Amino acid sequence: MEDVNSRADGVDRDAIAAAYHRTSPYIRRTPTIAVDAADLGLVGAEAPVTLKLECLQHAGSFKARGAFTSMLLRDVGANGVAAASGGNHGVAVALAAQRLGHKATIFVPEISSPEKTRRIRDLGADLVVGGKLYADALAACEAFIAKSGGMGIHAYDAPETLIGQGSVALELEAQAPAIDTLLVAVGGGGLIGGIAAWYEHRIRIVAVEPATSNALNAAFTAGHPVDVDVSGIAADSLGARRVGALMWPIAETYVHDAIVVSDAAIGAAQRLLWDKVRVVAEPGGATALAALTAGIYKPAKGERVGVIVCGANTDAVRFDR
Repeated sequence: MEDVNSRADGVDRDAIAAAYHRTSPYIRRTPTIAVDAADLGLVGAEAPVTLKLECLQHAGSFKARGAFTSMLLRDVGANGVAAASGGNHGVAVALAAQRLGHKATIFVPEISSPEKTRRIRDLGADLVVGGKLYADALAACEAFIAKSGGMGIHAYDAPETLIGQGSVALELEAQAPAIDTLLVAVGGGGLIGGIAAWYEHRIRIVAVEPATSNALNAAFTAGHPVDVDVSGIAADSLGARRVGALMWPIAETYVHDAIVVSDAAIGAAQRLLWDKVRVVAEPGGATALAALTAGIYKPAKGERVGVIVCGANTDAVRFDR
């Protein structure tokens, strides 16, 4: 078999480790927490579930890792940076640009949550809202880059993005070296692509997607990336129409399976995280956990499962009541 790293533009363990060293002053080493299976309602499970709380990352999601990596490993010119996003990537790029002294222009679709658009504006970026879905924002962003000469930062289909997101796995392996399986939410695949490139075959990597935005599951079924319809409560963070070309060979090689969960299961996982762990997660951030709590992924006896809680940019929890 052809070496996967030769097909993924150098997205490998060495690149992830080097980028992590470069970006560590700017990103947060997010904690893990072991939660009893009984607290999650898992019948028959023995081992605690390890949650990696990327929802506590700067900018409220793992996306800060890729944003800082892109700006620190590439030359940002006087025209600044531009990015298309369902919301979280835009918040992360806006934050990284503010910290590093660059101008940022962020394109988001109409489905982006008010909380995410507010944060982008508050971080000083120029915000352009238009089109129904992420693909519409991406088209507008690409046209802007061609005209302005700004540096584009892709949300999931760029080497620096995957390398940056892979540092989640670098940290997790040191924090929880005994896990057997890791559940990861997927939109365009930047997070799971980076994670799988780090772990390779050392643990089982399982993708979890909303049934209404299931680009990786569809790609596995077809044998290659395909377009899917996008909708549902997690569409603003997991709403890619098709998985990235760079992550696909990594996923083919290292991702064990891609399973889907309903919007109802995602909402229930959000509530459970708050009720039992006092962790706030947006729908996309709770999607991986929903595979467990809805009983769709059933751990084997003694299996040690990890879950990435990948985002918290939501205004669903109110503290002024």
